[in-house]
Amino acid sequence: MPRLSYAAPASVPDAIKLLAGAEGLAKVLSGGTDLLVQLRSGRTRPELIVDTKKIPGIIGIRETEDGFVIGAATSGAEIGENAALVAAYPGVVEGTNLIGSTQVQGRASLAGNLCNASPAADSVPALIAAGAVAVVVGPNGQRNVPVGQIVIAPGRTSLAKGEFILEFHLPKPKAKQSDAYLRFIPRTEMDIAVVGCGVNLTLDANGVITAACIVLGAVAPTQVVVEAAAKAIIGTKLDDAALAALDAAARAACNPITDKRGTIEFRTKIAGVLARRAAKIAYDRAGAR
Repeated sequence: MPRLSYAAPASVPDAIKLLAGAEGLAKVLSGGTDLLVQLRSGRTRPELIVDTKKIPGIIGIRETEDGFVIGAATSGAEIGENAALVAAYPGVVEGTNLIGSTQVQGRASLAGNLCNASPAADSVPALIAAGAVAVVVGPNGQRNVPVGQIVIAPGRTSLAKGEFILEFHLPKPKAKQSDAYLRFIPRTEMDIAVVGCGVNLTLDANGVITAACIVLGAVAPTQVVVEAAAKAIIGTKLDDAALAALDAAARAACNPITDKRGTIEFRTKIAGVLARRAAKIAYDRAGAR
């Protein structure tokens, strides 16, 4: 077995150089709550771990004129304690704060949860629904990638050798815009989502939905943006007919597996239920703004 090396660079160029120059498998340590478990179980055997937490700005939240900038290694605990972010994006915070226990929240990060590339990742559906963009840095410079384009298969991302996520950008919410995230798990907490759903809605002054994004997790190899569900509710006040159409569209978009946590049929039904419930919450939040 190859010898495991560890490095904690203090700059982006140094981190890129280490990752790009690694001869064997190199892994980025952002929070570590997934990576350390995988190391101990033998699921992954990297030759190099690059801890990015000493890079300036990679931990922390900044509010700008355009929205929010969240450092890639910012913990869930810090995200949940940021009042401005909680007010602007309650759904994003809900998804992030469902990752693990209180202790895990002190380390778990958005970049780690995303790049672990699990279909059931709790932070990802709400991030996609919010239009979040990941700032990716690497040997060829910097590029902005919509969060929905990062995960390409279970355990696989679109990041090239030497690349890692530096930060996330969330746009400033519009008036009458809000979001929500819900998941179903077998236990009351600290479990993996059987189904997750993030919803982001924008209303006009009369309560009519003018824009919508519905994203499902754990019902396909990657998170699913359900465009048909958005079309079903745009132009409505989320009445019963709109909710029924939303439910049907969410179920039709599912391509799940059967495992010990749920069958295909169960996951498909729950996807519709969660889409309805999350949409109602997002609608009420948007209407209250």
